[in-house]
Formats: sequence, C-alpha cells, structure tokens
Amino acid sequence: MGSVRSLALCLILTAMAGCSAPDENTAVTEAAVTAEAAAQLKLEDLIRVTHVLHEKFTSLAEAMPEDDLAWRPVNGVRSVSEVYVHIAADNWYVPALMGWDAPDETGVTDDVATFRTYQEQEMSRTDMLGVLDGSFAFLLGAMEESAGELDREVILGTPTTVGDVWIRAVVHLHEHLGQSIAYARTNEVVPPWSR
Repeated sequence: MGSVRSLALCLILTAMAGCSAPDENTAVTEAAVTAEAAAQLKLEDLIRVTHVLHEKFTSLAEAMPEDDLAWRPVNGVRSVSEVYVHIAADNWYVPALMGWDAPDETGVTDDVATFRTYQEQEMSRTDMLGVLDGSFAFLLGAMEESAGELDREVILGTPTTVGDVWIRAVVHLHEHLGQSIAYARTNEVVPPWSR
C-alpha cells in the first residue's frame, strides 16, 4: 500500500517536483518525494501565491457589507472583521519574529504580547481595509528581502529556517481564507472571484 501511495504522490508531484515516474525496479519513498518537491519550491512561488491571497482577502473584505463585519458564527470566535485584523496582525508579526521591523505605528514587535494587543483593536471598515492592505505589502516586502537567507536559522520555540516560516505563513493565510469564504457565504456574499 505504501508503494502505491508513494507512486501516486510522485505522479501528482511530477510536474512540480521534477521527479520521474519510477519503473517497477525503482522504490520511491514518500520522504524522497517530499524532499525533492521541497528542493524545487522557490521563494518566487510563495511570493506569487501571497499576491493572490492578498487580492482575494482584499476583494472579499471589500465585498462584505458593513453590517456583516460584526457577524460571528458563535460566541467566543472571531467576527468577520476580527479575522481580517488577525490576518493583518500576523502579517506584521511573522516578519518581526525574523528580524524585519514592523512599522512603528503598528506597535507590533517580536513580542507576542504586541501581536495580541494589535489584534484586539476595534477598527472602522476603512481602517480594517487599510491595515489589511498595508500588512500584505509589509509581508511581501520582507519575503522579497529574504531571498538570500532562506536557510538562516531562526528560533521559534524550536529551531527552523526563514524559508520554513514563510511556508507556514502562507499555509496560515490559506486557513483563514477558507474561514473568510465560509463566513462570506453564510452571509450570502459570493466571493468576487467566483462570480
């Protein structure tokens, strides 16, 4: 079963990872496929995906009626606008963890308390849209500046690298994009790119 799974994974990743389909005498492990795929991942790919995420978050936030920004599915979870402010907070905070100073007016540093304080702010719709846009510009700028140091070690609880943190940041953004799409559709807002 494991070899079938490995073969399927290799075939899926062939175009992206540049691996070739194994013949019947070649054993391909998931670890080998994953390592080869990771070697092919380029910072430019992450930056391109982050630009797409920026456009989607911005268009979805703009499409949400102001009256729905305070909506939350249940008590104790973030509202629509709180999700967008959280995304902005994270976009300031993650680069700060690796040495890029967020703009002074954000108050965000590499101290998690500043991240928590930032995301607790109540903002007008205009301010929310502004910080969302500004935070993506900052995140993308830091990603571009990191091109020569993706293997630099950073300690975030455990040792990791700048490149790994960018991957985690993009995955985190995708999680919140899915959340934001669900929030929008629950409020009968069709994501602009789906129209």
